[in-house]
Amino acid sequence: MALAGTGAFAEILDGGEVYKYYADGEWRASGSGKSVPIVNPTTRKTQYRVQACTQEEVNKVMEAAKVAQKAWARTPLWKRAELLHKAAAILKEHKAPIAECLVKEIAKPAKDAISEVVRSGDLISYTAEEGVRILGEGKLLVSDSFPGNERNKYCLSSKIPLGVVLAIPPFNYPVNLAVSKIGPALIAGNSLVLKPPTQGAVAALHMVHCFHLAGFPKGLISCVTGKGSEIGDFLTMHPGVNCISFTGGDTGIAISKKAGMVPLQMELGGKDACIVLEDADLDLVAANIVKGGFSYSGQRCTAVKVVLIMESIADAVVEKVNAKLAKLKVGPPEDDSDITPVVTESSANFIEGLVMDAKEKGATFCQEYRREGNLIWPLLLDHVRPDMRIAWEEPFGPVLPVIRINSVEEGIHHCNASNFGLQGCVFTRDINKAILISDAMETGTVQINSAPARGPDHFPFQGLKDSGIGSQGITNSINMMTKVKSTVINLPSPSYTMG
Repeated sequence: MALAGTGAFAEILDGGEVYKYYADGEWRASGSGKSVPIVNPTTRKTQYRVQACTQEEVNKVMEAAKVAQKAWARTPLWKRAELLHKAAAILKEHKAPIAECLVKEIAKPAKDAISEVVRSGDLISYTAEEGVRILGEGKLLVSDSFPGNERNKYCLSSKIPLGVVLAIPPFNYPVNLAVSKIGPALIAGNSLVLKPPTQGAVAALHMVHCFHLAGFPKGLISCVTGKGSEIGDFLTMHPGVNCISFTGGDTGIAISKKAGMVPLQMELGGKDACIVLEDADLDLVAANIVKGGFSYSGQRCTAVKVVLIMESIADAVVEKVNAKLAKLKVGPPEDDSDITPVVTESSANFIEGLVMDAKEKGATFCQEYRREGNLIWPLLLDHVRPDMRIAWEEPFGPVLPVIRINSVEEGIHHCNASNFGLQGCVFTRDINKAILISDAMETGTVQINSAPARGPDHFPFQGLKDSGIGSQGITNSINMMTKVKSTVINLPSPSYTMG
């Protein structure tokens, strides 16, 4: 297996020590002479180092992005698509070293790491196809449809790029949630500046190198790494940025307050509720609670984060879930464990705080709470009440609260009382009830008889309330990263075709 930073990726590593950043079509070491360590969640030792870029370097990247974008906007659409298809193929070809980074940086189980890279290649190809169709089609309006007008004006409207798109993906899907921003930005004729998360930065740099190998024009794509305190606000408030696409936590709320008049696309986490009705298929429910609540140790925006279950079936479901949890493999990501260490020690401490609060307030522990370093064993908390923090806060770990309810209304009320509204799910065999509950849930998506999930990647994906602004999904992202331009043709006299 090819290792990270070797073979095709040798040039992105600086003297075997620090990974370089990418600007103006080349890999560079920062003039700061400083680096940022990336700690492996499993060993809790420094695994990689990346450049600590300076504000001056960010300025240069923005300047180059602006120049490159002008030429790229004049590049034929088919040619943009061709380069994206090429990048997708290169990415899939090099899935092993990129997946290795994901295993070491964010403790993603090996098989999930490979599938993230493959899915990302597929997303890029789909975006190229979709972009050619969406952007290749404009609109013609005639003036006499509005009262008082003759047909003496024709309006041609088309989609044009915004300019420079700043993409900020999160640690949990640093490749997939980067390409879901990069693909739409590029096909639409924008240039792109990527600020990867610290944990996940090396996987992102490898992914960017695949775009470099595909032969995109210099300066069109850049990737800057560094400390948030140094370049975070500097990037999001930079006058050169024409659009920000951000996925992550409540930092997004701060960005939205500080960012100027630029389009924002944000997805900021959730507290996805799972409402279980008495007529549900309980085996299906249990399987989806385990998958939804515990895959990738619960570190997913769309993880099931609270189970709202009718009292009469609660014992049965809890028993089935516990039986499944007992079979999960807990350990390092290299062994393809189901539950792997959470991303940082501070995350593990936060999760532990929620668990201890629930303990003090009398939640039922279905398993013994167990933690070694950043590794937390899967835990189901039954009889959780609304005065416990875990009923409302997002743990982003393998701990799941169960709240017993006596009516569907109670479940909907709890779901809607949350400040989050990303996804939710409802389990019932009655399609009419499912639709009525779906309509009542204040979330961007409701899944019927399945755990929440992001994807397939062309489905619209959006959050209400504190869960975000705008909508993602390939078509939505392309549309969001363009603006409408109209040209009005004024005729000397009214024209009626074939009159």
